[in-house]
Amino acid sequence: MPAETASERGRQTRQRLVAAAIELIPEVGWAAVTTRRVAERAGVRPGLVHYHFDSVASLLTTAAVEFAREALGTPLRELRAASDPADGLVRLLAALDAYDGRDPGSLLMIEATLAATRDAALRAAFAELLDDFRADVAEWLTGHAVPDAAECAALLCALLDGIVLHRGLSQTPDARSLAGPLGRLLAAPAPTDERSPR
Repeated sequence: MPAETASERGRQTRQRLVAAAIELIPEVGWAAVTTRRVAERAGVRPGLVHYHFDSVASLLTTAAVEFAREALGTPLRELRAASDPADGLVRLLAALDAYDGRDPGSLLMIEATLAATRDAALRAAFAELLDDFRADVAEWLTGHAVPDAAECAALLCALLDGIVLHRGLSQTPDARSLAGPLGRLLAAPAPTDERSPR
């Protein structure tokens, strides 16, 4: 019983450290998150940060990946609840309502994406999450007879990210109002490979 209690305490401490990092990344920026700041926010001794994680970078990667996994789960659940591709598109766009580009979640993902350009472990972890998400979207599209499902999934994922990024910089149309124009765009005939004569 005491071993289980100690194990449970350790698990809770680790989770508090991850939660503290998730809060701090958007507040102070990726590079400004320190052992002292995380420990202070989590209400633990600084030594416990390095007891549970090899480095601050390892903690930040864990925090960003856990947050991203949860954040991607919401639009995926919305998509799976949709009856057809048009409804799925509306639901995916509506899932963006939680992000205005300046909220803590958006800022965390922006900070983490930038950090991933310099951190191979973080880049690999994010790439795996993104690949899995795109594969899930493509599988759903395939099940609804959407042609070029993998390519459509890649476009939809890039669109969702782009909308959030643009919101942080300037006014953008409401995500739901984009469903109609996007649906029309996706329904447009594909360009041919034929080259017009000069």
